[in-house]
Amino acid sequence: MKNTIFTGAAIAIITPMNEDGSINFSVLGEMIDDQIANGTDAVVICGTTGEASTMSDEEHLECIRFAVEKTAKRVPVIAGTGSNDTAYAVKLSKEAEEVGADGLLLVTPYYNKTTQKGLIAHFTAIADAVNIPVILYNIPGRTGMNMEVSTIKELANHKNIVAVKEASGNISYAAKLIAECGDVIDVYSGNDDMIVPLMSLGAKGVISVLSHVIPKQTHDMVQYCLDNNYAEATKLQIEYLDLINNLFIEVNPIPAKAALNMMGINAGPCRLPLCDMSDEHKAVLRASLEKHGLIK
Repeated sequence: MKNTIFTGAAIAIITPMNEDGSINFSVLGEMIDDQIANGTDAVVICGTTGEASTMSDEEHLECIRFAVEKTAKRVPVIAGTGSNDTAYAVKLSKEAEEVGADGLLLVTPYYNKTTQKGLIAHFTAIADAVNIPVILYNIPGRTGMNMEVSTIKELANHKNIVAVKEASGNISYAAKLIAECGDVIDVYSGNDDMIVPLMSLGAKGVISVLSHVIPKQTHDMVQYCLDNNYAEATKLQIEYLDLINNLFIEVNPIPAKAALNMMGINAGPCRLPLCDMSDEHKAVLRASLEKHGLIK
């Protein structure tokens, strides 16, 4: 097994925004400190939840640089640098390494998509260009592109490709992935509702949205799994299932930002095309937060 970037619960952190749409670095710094204080094991910056697709290059790199400086090596910083343009992903990945990222999260190409052969060429080109570890990101529901297990197995031969964030939601696929590749590449759950199932199969942790609102409990759920205490882990998985589901009641990260704003954390708005939650969904999310004592 190659070196593991992290074991445990990472947060796929939002990017707080001011009302004018600019990035609120003050709140981002407070959130990073709070996450670390509550046991979060790694910070994933500029991923899907971080609205990286709406950022300029300058904003993208400034967020990565800020997270690196703010964490100050307390936990690893993993930078989202994936793209459907291989040359651009190479450029951004090299720049993320230069500003201090500890690892990269690379989503499969979207819209233009590719073949499995193209995936191997795409990820290999990026991994060849850097000297830090890479996590592949499989989320076919967003990209329309699924990585076959055989593709991941071949990519795992690259010294820099060390893990997969698995967010297909397909437990059969995840089981096959871990069975065939788990001895050569780490697997992280990309779905909060599948933390315990995937870890029972051998996953190393989760890259989480749930951590925004209950970082300690999310960390504890993962730690129970690592300690082989699946009875306690399962209790937490089931206890917070409604909250997990309601954090995805609309397109991520709309509900995550809404929840934080309800909790008094100034996450601000999303950038268009993401818009404010419907009043109906806000009421559902608020009820979940109240149920778990996160707001009054």
